[in-house]
Amino acid sequence: MQTDQQILLVDSNPSRQQKLEYLLAFLGEQVEQIAPKELDQALTRNPYRAVIVAAEMLIGAVPAILQRHARQPFLIIGATDIEQANVLGALAEPFTYPEVTELLHFCQVYRRSRRNSVPTSANQTKLFRSLVGRSEAVVQVRQLIAQVAKAEASVLVTGESGTGKEVVARNIHYLSDRRDGPFIPVNCGAIPPDLLESELFGHEKGAFTGAISNRKGRFELADGGTLFLDEIGDMPAHMQVKILRVLQERCFERVGGSKQVQANVRIVAATHRHLEEMIEAGDFREDLYYRLNVFPIEMPALRERAEDVPLLLNELVSRLEGEGKGKVRFTRRALDSLVEHRWPGNVRELSNLVERMVILCPGGLVDVNDLPIKYRYVDVPEFVPEINDEYPEAEQEGDMLAALFSGEETVEVNDSRFPSELPQDGVNLKDMLSELEIDMIRQALDQGGNVVARAAELLGMRRTTLVEKMRKYGLNKDGS
Repeated sequence: MQTDQQILLVDSNPSRQQKLEYLLAFLGEQVEQIAPKELDQALTRNPYRAVIVAAEMLIGAVPAILQRHARQPFLIIGATDIEQANVLGALAEPFTYPEVTELLHFCQVYRRSRRNSVPTSANQTKLFRSLVGRSEAVVQVRQLIAQVAKAEASVLVTGESGTGKEVVARNIHYLSDRRDGPFIPVNCGAIPPDLLESELFGHEKGAFTGAISNRKGRFELADGGTLFLDEIGDMPAHMQVKILRVLQERCFERVGGSKQVQANVRIVAATHRHLEEMIEAGDFREDLYYRLNVFPIEMPALRERAEDVPLLLNELVSRLEGEGKGKVRFTRRALDSLVEHRWPGNVRELSNLVERMVILCPGGLVDVNDLPIKYRYVDVPEFVPEINDEYPEAEQEGDMLAALFSGEETVEVNDSRFPSELPQDGVNLKDMLSELEIDMIRQALDQGGNVVARAAELLGMRRTTLVEKMRKYGLNKDGS
């Protein structure tokens, strides 16, 4: 178990400690308990996702420990007057889900910001977000990237759309000796065939109508760096020949020119197509395929590494928050549901879903029933709040009281429990109205054939309101 994913808990109150542990366990967090005297040694040895310390323990050496471990985020149980940058908030009893999740998120952001501020060497590179994951498939892709990065060999990245093939290409570039040079991407399928040659190799002034000046192509712009040919399988046949020549001779000519231009570039190509099948069908040159496929890397589909979905989700949420587009959190049940999805659009589909949830639930917590229907794989009853969604209970009682004593024919009560005149010793109006509600609900269910929607229509209220009242009074669909 990685300690940087654990939460360290320091509390001498067993009852309070147990409540907090239950809540953290519900959130899927791993908790480690230690005594106050062991805190400094534990933090010196390992970083933690968060350290939760009881306020009454902020005596003696503990405040100095907080200051000494400035990169470690702390949360305090109870009120405290301590003012320190790494003390991010206080947890008050009774502990609540929103408060705990929000403060844990603060700890996550704090750790990430402090980690990014640490100087790194020139040979280090960040892992791009779409390569986040601990699955065996992603670990293998990282190993292949590390092995080929320092070489000059051409690389062919294959995989379904949305799996992050360009991310692999960028990692190869930034881990290579060409990292200081440009990284130039070209989508071969997005450029019209008659313009692709000029786009790749550039053109001379007057080479064709509209060529009013000399223009460098992508090969020249990528000089000393990496040229990423995305969707190489969509490249027309006449351009495949020209690319093959550049790979063989390491030089090219601009459109309309005769001067040889050296191609000091590394080629990384990518496609979602099956090039072997295209070769058999005569749609792709076999010799070009083997020139490109010196070092193949296959990106796994997201459904093949479902265990990485929560980590990817966390990174995508962090990215949107860092870009100022808002933040959102997902419940454990929502994560479990998303893991079950097949993800035909792969990481791109997941990214789109996260952005949609940020718009629909800004700053909120997304549960299973908040997800679009096709992402719901966990059956969770929909929560219906006790407060009537039409008007407060007090107003309902007032309206019913007015109906009872206004002489309107809409409410008829012929029951000895409901006297026509106020008794000398008075009545308990609230109990009387509750009995009246129960009686009317039972009658409506009976007339509506025990169909809740029909009974709600007879009572002039919404179905959700009637369901909540039935739950309140312990009534079943048959009125019992």
